[in-house]
Amino acid sequence: MPYAYDPQNVFARILRGEIPNKTVLETEHTLAFHDIAPHAPVHVLVIPKGPYATFDHFAAKASAEEILDFHRACAKVCEIVGVAPGQGYRAITNAGAHGMQEVPHYHLHILGGKVMGPLIQR
Repeated sequence: MPYAYDPQNVFARILRGEIPNKTVLETEHTLAFHDIAPHAPVHVLVIPKGPYATFDHFAAKASAEEILDFHRACAKVCEIVGVAPGQGYRAITNAGAHGMQEVPHYHLHILGGKVMGPLIQR
């Protein structure tokens, strides 16, 4: 099944400058910004600028330059917001309906600043 990318999703609109954001870092292929409804004292979203719906879509179809830029940007964001090295952080991505993905544009959540407990409650 092909990946469904909606060019009207909120992150695509942020990338086009239609919706403002509180930018943490911007590179050639990546944008990182503070989440508008944070779940931790530090909650930054890191998104590729290309039209990728999920992590596996990005990993399969992005260029080597996009992938490298995205991961280096994630490392820089962790440094900028002060979660690494130090007490640690959580990096989460959700994909599809079962993964509870809310925006159909690949994004990585970087959360830190407190102990968040187990990822999944049993």
